[in-house]
Amino acid sequence: MTTSAGRVEDTGHTEDTGHAEFTVPVMSDGDREELGTLLTVLGADEWPADIDDARAFYDTWGAPIADDIQVEQRDGGHLLTPPNAEGALTGLYLHGGGYVYGSLRSHGHMVGELARAARCRMFFVDYRRAPEHPHPAALDDTVAAYRSVLADGLDASDVVLAGDSAGGGLVLATLLRLRDAGLPLPAAAACVSPWTDLTGSGESYRALEDEDPMLSKPVVDLVSTSYRAGTAPTDPYVSPLFGDLAGLPPVLLQVGSREILLSDAERFAEGLRRAGGTGVLEVWPGMVHVWHLHHARLAKAREAVSRLGGWLRARAAEAR
Repeated sequence: MTTSAGRVEDTGHTEDTGHAEFTVPVMSDGDREELGTLLTVLGADEWPADIDDARAFYDTWGAPIADDIQVEQRDGGHLLTPPNAEGALTGLYLHGGGYVYGSLRSHGHMVGELARAARCRMFFVDYRRAPEHPHPAALDDTVAAYRSVLADGLDASDVVLAGDSAGGGLVLATLLRLRDAGLPLPAAAACVSPWTDLTGSGESYRALEDEDPMLSKPVVDLVSTSYRAGTAPTDPYVSPLFGDLAGLPPVLLQVGSREILLSDAERFAEGLRRAGGTGVLEVWPGMVHVWHLHHARLAKAREAVSRLGGWLRARAAEAR
């Protein structure tokens, strides 16, 4: 497993030309300085023990949504519309936070910029969180949101899914649930630092435990137990890595080279390849868990968000 350099892997069919032409940008001295400053700021305060306090603390990591992004409350979430939105393309965004934390306050700014990069509307799904609402509440809410979008008259080819961390895993579990239910699948999906294996069996948990400044296996195990509430960690709707991955739409996976979840992305990309699917794995050098969330502070976050948006729009155009 190579973790010292960025790479792009096209794990799909050969006709998906162009997906691997993107070169993951290396870190400059300025990027390292920005990241170091950010990690110092994030590490200045201890994570609160109380869950409500911890949720409020996590929300402070987000930046305000840009003034030119229109935000409308809708059933099940919020619709974010940038000024450059065009056509029918609509995204569903599933936020990270271990299924326990995260909200529009923590992720809204990043999601608004992703919508701008994709030139589309983005529906931020306010799925129910654990431990108050364990699995399958989040999955049920996401599937309901997707059904609602289709019921509004959108064709599935005009819909894309995106998410980060737990939300990235939820994106992939949602694809499995939609396929198994016989529903038309979205045009494409993009996952940032996806959590695909709640057993925590990936090699990177051990190989990178001293390099990852954001996550640790005890923390991951804690939120896994909270979310699953007795559901087996190998259940494909909990850990999509263990599902039948045949018949899924194109998937882009972006992950940082320092993440303990690196193996989660790598193995899912390999699973897509074995199942005959189309996927792109991007490993960004030196980046940490969901660096996109710090869009306002990191140039590399802005580059990655721009890449996500462009890729989603291109794949949707191919699907029409």
